[in-house]
Amino acid sequence: MSDQKRLRVSELDGVCVVEFKDRKILDDAQIQEIGQEFHDLVEVEKKQNILLNFSHVEFLSSSALGKLISLDKQVKQRDGHLKMSNIRPEIMEVFAITRLNKLFDIKDDLPDALQAFRG
Repeated sequence: MSDQKRLRVSELDGVCVVEFKDRKILDDAQIQEIGQEFHDLVEVEKKQNILLNFSHVEFLSSSALGKLISLDKQVKQRDGHLKMSNIRPEIMEVFAITRLNKLFDIKDDLPDALQAFRG
């Protein structure tokens, strides 16, 4: 795995599980770093099945949503799958308002999300 500054990456049942190290994802420089790490996972490390675990994330800025949309496009272009889990209700509300809950495959928790890759 490459040197991740903002993300903690592990492999579980053939799925690349990504956890965010930051509780609040607000700062533009921080969001750019996350975007670069997403890019590296897909384009350099060739990860196809990616699960974003939001269990540590308390706040997500709207510009961070753009990086999630970009990641989703990159993964789909490589015939991969992106799933998300453990999203707090206040962040889920933002996803609902922006209708991103329709775009993204969001599961309640890690086991549900991992199962969805198998199903």
